[in-house]
Amino acid sequence: MSSSAARITAVDTYDIRFPTSRELDGSDAMNPDPDYSAAYVVLRTGSDDTADGLEGHGFTFTIGRGNDVQVAAIEALRPHILGRPVDELCADPGALSRDLIGDSQLRWLGPEKGVMHMAIGAVVNAVWDLAAKHAEKPLWQLLADATPEWLVSQVDFRYIADVLTPEEALSLLTRGREGATERVALLKERGFPGYTTSPGWLGYSDEKLTRLARQAVADGFTQIKLKVGADLADDVRRCRVARSVVGPDIRVAIDANQRWNVDEAIEWTRALAEFDPYWIEEPTSPDDVLGHATIRKAIAPVKVATGEHVQNRIIFKQLLQAGAIDVLQIDAARVGGVNENLAILLLAAKFGVPVCPHAGGVGLCELVQHLSMFDYVALSGTTEDRVIEYVDHLHAHFLDPVVIREGHYMAPTSPGFSATMRPESIAEFTFPGGTFWAADLDRQKEQAA
Repeated sequence: MSSSAARITAVDTYDIRFPTSRELDGSDAMNPDPDYSAAYVVLRTGSDDTADGLEGHGFTFTIGRGNDVQVAAIEALRPHILGRPVDELCADPGALSRDLIGDSQLRWLGPEKGVMHMAIGAVVNAVWDLAAKHAEKPLWQLLADATPEWLVSQVDFRYIADVLTPEEALSLLTRGREGATERVALLKERGFPGYTTSPGWLGYSDEKLTRLARQAVADGFTQIKLKVGADLADDVRRCRVARSVVGPDIRVAIDANQRWNVDEAIEWTRALAEFDPYWIEEPTSPDDVLGHATIRKAIAPVKVATGEHVQNRIIFKQLLQAGAIDVLQIDAARVGGVNENLAILLLAAKFGVPVCPHAGGVGLCELVQHLSMFDYVALSGTTEDRVIEYVDHLHAHFLDPVVIREGHYMAPTSPGFSATMRPESIAEFTFPGGTFWAADLDRQKEQAA
């Protein structure tokens, strides 16, 4: 069978949930008991009745209940995907992205935000996984090797052209290629800097915080992050513990997960200033552009970071226009996939704001490393003040998990977007019929009897 004959023959979805709430992994002031979950999609390919073995894997991240709603949103996109020629899809993922976003009836549910937009992101990311496998390259390299003209063709400039034109984007990408060969060599040798949130979950004891913070420094991380925002006295104590463990030279970021009003954010951050926090993350609603600007002005030199819940490129544009953030945090699965994240990276490059992605979750570390590595190699050209979040759980469920060495993400070498989950993990943790959840339900019935 020739590759040119291959089409998308099936769009399979899975509601995959992991019971992370039982150890309080991922706990914060807004989300005290998350069960990290993935609304997962597999694009299968073939011709006639024959499968060719090439698949595109993608997902979006949720924290438990509602993952079934997210799966249903992905399934609503199936008619746009089935039957598409693989060669055409891989040559122009942007065409599918525009079709998905342009479905007028589904668009009504956003537009370009929320559950429907996240579903589009999962499908678009699966297409990029397929495209990178088709090209036999890791995604970061596929993007870095692409011509600036082609990358510009993948970006939707609607609603952002007043700030970033296609011509400006082309100039940024053309300039970004200068020295790319040397940066690829450096990336492969030393990786991309990371920071870890593993010590900082709100539900952890001081003993566990101490042990994990000490381990983070030993592992070569130069920044850690603590969750804050539920109780000020508790935050003061935990920040004091963390700072005493890591010393004065390790950056300590804090993250309120949208817990505060604007005035609260200012007062609370000032109360923690004695511990020299590097940034305050998500101090208020991710939609409150002017609130972030007010907070930033009031708490300097502490930086303001946000982005994991910013719904699209338009809000990012406004955050940058308003001078509301010091650090932009893309998320690989919140917006409309790789195409929209390319737009956001270009906006950040124009404004000179460093990008420090949100990760953790289920597979977010695996995905977003590719975007940061492309940004370093072929756009921003620097890792200064740029770090990727790292959380040490659930990586074993992926065929190509992240590799951390001396506090750095090592560049992936396998073709694709590092999104492929192990079949046995899908079988075990699909909700509610997977082997783990079925056995868990049986245990609950026995206890109730």
